Formats: sequence, structure tokens, C-alpha cells
Amino acid sequence: MPPTLTLRSYTHEDLPVIRQLLIDVHGDAYADQMDDEFHQRFPWFVDHWGKNQGFACVVAYDGEEAAGFAYGAPATPGHEWWRPYLDPAPQDPVTFSLSELMVRPAWRKQGISEQLHRALLDTRSEAHAVLLVDTAHPRVQALYESWGYRKVGEQRPFADSPLYAVMLAGLPLAA
Repeated sequence: MPPTLTLRSYTHEDLPVIRQLLIDVHGDAYADQMDDEFHQRFPWFVDHWGKNQGFACVVAYDGEEAAGFAYGAPATPGHEWWRPYLDPAPQDPVTFSLSELMVRPAWRKQGISEQLHRALLDTRSEAHAVLLVDTAHPRVQALYESWGYRKVGEQRPFADSPLYAVMLAGLPLAA
């Protein structure tokens, strides 16, 4: 039976309170990959996204224990990095960039990722949501496709990062 979760929303101002929690959940979710320099830089990514005034984060709690989280921020207008993958580009390019969605191993396969995803995006006013999915994980890509995303390209944003599928969805998401 799925746990009864409490979803709590956070903003840029809350980052000092939730920063270590995000890092700890990541450490648990990627425990088998923490010797990888890319994953060791996760605190930098938290700080990078969290400094954005539009930063939004939703954390799922099972009691007082964090089961997972999703976060992102609006893309800088005029700098939608995914636009070169589309010809023609959408008339309204305003985008929310979903940076992270992760669930700790003990809570996986219970629908929590979809709850987090919906809680983060259902109230967004942007026209699109964009995210990256490691191409080595086709089941994760298929999950996002079932939520309304489509793959528009591939990119490796950092020399030591995986190759990612660039995925785009119109907002609001279909029910």
C-alpha cells in the first residue's frame, strides 16, 4: 500500500532550510554513483537553481522523512536553450525548467514521482516545461512521455555528464 504523503512547497527563500535535505535525498537516490564527479557536484546544482528568484520545489514527506522532491525554475526569457531543437519554435517560448525529480529507493514504484511532478507543475503559468533525461534510462523517458513530454533532441550539457534526451511538454499538462 502506498504511503500517505504530505507534499510541501518551497521557494528560493526556503533554500537555506531545505538545501541539506535535497543533498541527502540525492545521496541516497544515487548512492551507487557517488564516486562519479558529476554526481558529487550536486550541491553546486542545488545552489545554481536555488539562487533563481523563481525557484520552486516540492518535497514529499512520509511522516517527517523526505521520500523525494522535484524542483526547477523559470527559464530566462529569450534564452530557452531547447529552442534550436524545434523548427519552427513555438510562438510562446516561456518555459519552466524542471531540473530535478528524484525519489529515494525505499519509496520508488509507488507513484510518488508523478505526485511530485504534478504538484510542481500544475500551477505553473509558463507555456512549456522542459527537462533532461539520461538516454541510458529509456524507461524513465517513457514515463515522461506518458505524462505528455516528447523528445526533441539530445545534449550533453557538461563534458562529464551523461547524454540526455531533451524533453518538452506543453503546459498545463493533460489530466
